Order: sequence, then C-alpha cells, then structure tokens
Amino acid sequence: MGKIELLGDALTYMENHLEQEITTQDIARSCYCSRSTLEKLFRYANHMSVHDYLVRRRMMKAARLLHENPKQNILDIAMLCGYASNESFTRAFKQVWNCKPSEFRRQPRYSELFPRLLPGPLENGDTYMKERRRVDISELYDLFSTRKNCFFVCCDIKNLHPVNEISRKAGDMAILETLRRLGDAAGPQDVFFRIGGDEFALLTDREERDYAEQIARKLLSENGTDFEYEGRNFPLSLHVSIMKPEKKTIKYDELFTGLHTAIRDSKR
Repeated sequence: MGKIELLGDALTYMENHLEQEITTQDIARSCYCSRSTLEKLFRYANHMSVHDYLVRRRMMKAARLLHENPKQNILDIAMLCGYASNESFTRAFKQVWNCKPSEFRRQPRYSELFPRLLPGPLENGDTYMKERRRVDISELYDLFSTRKNCFFVCCDIKNLHPVNEISRKAGDMAILETLRRLGDAAGPQDVFFRIGGDEFALLTDREERDYAEQIARKLLSENGTDFEYEGRNFPLSLHVSIMKPEKKTIKYDELFTGLHTAIRDSKR
C-alpha cells in the first residue's frame, strides 16, 4: 500500500469510528501496517499524532451536536463521541475549544474549527504536500452553490510557526482567537470555516463587494492585538483578502484552490 493510500485509509477509518473507543493500534491494524509506521507517516504529513487528530475530530462532532441539539444531555453527546464519562469528555473538549461543553452551548454560533483532513498529492512520489493541507469542506458545498454570487473573505495567520514552536497549545489558542475575530466581524448569516492549517474563509450572504470589504477592514483593524496563553501575550495578525468565484458553476477543487490563491495574493 502506498503512503497516500495508507493515510487515506487511516483518515477514513477514524471518521467512521468516531463513536467508538479506538486506539492508534486499532487504526494501524485496519491499514495493515505497524503502529510505528502509521504514527511516523501521520506526524510527518499532518504535524500531529494520530491520537491528537482523533480527539480534534471527535470534538468537532461534539461541537456540532451541542449546537444542533441544545436540549440533549451532555453525557449522551459524550458517548456519541467515544467517551464513557462526562469527566473525560469535558477534559478533551476544553483542551480543543478552551471552554466547557456547557459554556460552548451558550455561544451564538458554531463553525468548523478542525475539518476532516484529506490526503494530498505526494511530490516526487514520496513527499507530502505540506504547504497546503487539504481539508474536506464538502458538507458546505450546497451552501456554496446557493450563494454562488456572494463574496468570500479569506485570511491567513501571520507567523504562526514561531508560536507553534513555543507551544502547540499556544498555536491552538491563536486558531481560536482567529475564529473569535471572524465571529465578531461576521454578520448573522455569514459562515466561516477553516480551509488549512492556519487559513480560514468566511462566506458572506451578500453580493455587494462593500460588505465583504467592511468585514476585511474590521479583521485588519485588530492586527497586532494580543491573545493570552499561560500568562504570556502573543500578538496576532492576519493576511486578509476578498474574492468571488468568476464562474457561475464552480467545481469543488476549483473553489478550494481559488480560496488559497486569494490568500496567497494577499501576502504580496
């Protein structure tokens, strides 16, 4: 089995077993490889362990359930996400979202923070495409189609790598701070989501360019503002751009590439 196929099988297996208490060894066994082989390849490709990715995907499912089922018992949601106790579920949830499930439930909206990763093409047959980790935003594609004339606001965190080198958790806090800024800038019907390691897109519900530019200006106005992690302040700034697909009907891959191209152009 090639490396791309192995990664794809591992990602699919995890997505299909989010409700079960699976281990890295179970995932490796499903891919007919050793645990060490899977872990080494996964870390190289995605800059995190298999377990860390699995926890994040479970917490994305938990966030969606909390948002869509406001009256559902939190323990029931925990069990639907592979956790047998409220305590272990709350601990994992707070690690990803930096708040308790009950606190998250009071937030006005939910947006995808950690979408499913997709195995990307290998360069020269053996090197994973690191510059643009592909993520699955296909669940939103119907929305993209209904808003095909609306503008996107795209952003990328400036200089996130030094923050991650200090602490992976500090990097996660930078992601959450970006999500907060997008939420503050967005209108009630706008949808924002992650499209890469430190890249985001906000899909407006408006066809007016001025509206998207207003959101972009608000995001840029917060550049340089600090966020705090363990008593230390980190300045956070974003590259921001706006775009609207030129074609009335656009393929998924073309849209994904277009969003990243808009981000790349904002750095020039």
